[in-house]
Amino acid sequence: MAPTPGFIIDSGYQKSFQHPSLELTMLDKTIALLENRLGDQMADLVKKYGGTPFSAPALAEIPDIDPAHITELLKEWDLKPPDIFIFQTGVGVKALFAATDSLNLTDQLLGRLEAAQVVVRGPKPTAVLRSRNVRIDFSAKEPYTTDEVLFELDSVMLHGKRVVVQRYGETNWELQTALEGKGAQVVEIATYRWSLPENIEPLIKLMDALDRNEIDAVAFTSASQANNLFSVAQQAGRQETLKQPKSDGDRVDRPGLHCGAKQARH
Repeated sequence: MAPTPGFIIDSGYQKSFQHPSLELTMLDKTIALLENRLGDQMADLVKKYGGTPFSAPALAEIPDIDPAHITELLKEWDLKPPDIFIFQTGVGVKALFAATDSLNLTDQLLGRLEAAQVVVRGPKPTAVLRSRNVRIDFSAKEPYTTDEVLFELDSVMLHGKRVVVQRYGETNWELQTALEGKGAQVVEIATYRWSLPENIEPLIKLMDALDRNEIDAVAFTSASQANNLFSVAQQAGRQETLKQPKSDGDRVDRPGLHCGAKQARH
């Protein structure tokens, strides 16, 4: 019998996992998780629905904040102050404040935040900002995805507004396109980027398990995870094997090689 076709889990994984059918879908199934930072939470959710998690982190967070760029931005904001700040991750907000602390520019940043509207995507950036006594004007609701951020901003006039977005890992093109579509001028602050983890052995073991049909689904929370999985497969000479269905009844997307609306191009 062909393996059960994989299902899709995107950045709104909590909402996806709450679907009533998942208790049956994951029961006695092995689910590969490529998430790193939220891997333990996702593993707990898999176990909650009777599944077995298989951890294979595909991303590493690498600091990517340029102090000189932060200094220039703050100077520029003296002349053209931002109207809205959007913070997407706690890790990124911590990195930003660590940079301004080292530059003795935190008071200046806090002043800009006080004069603008502040939007947060979830509880982690909220906690960091509140530790700095930053007022929060809009908080995305669960499951804390881009959709919820945009919902909070639905009634806000964005045309001609300068919107600063804290980037995480890679540009959130869905968010940027939506903001620019409403006439906003978007400025990104890079705080960290995603890279391959130093230890790629778990990804090799995942490919081995896929070859043995031991994995029922692979959960991705970003296209970068899929890209990195295929990059490791290419380095190991296993890219075509990873793509190849195992039987006539087994679809190419057998392990769920999709990431929401953004599919990895392989």
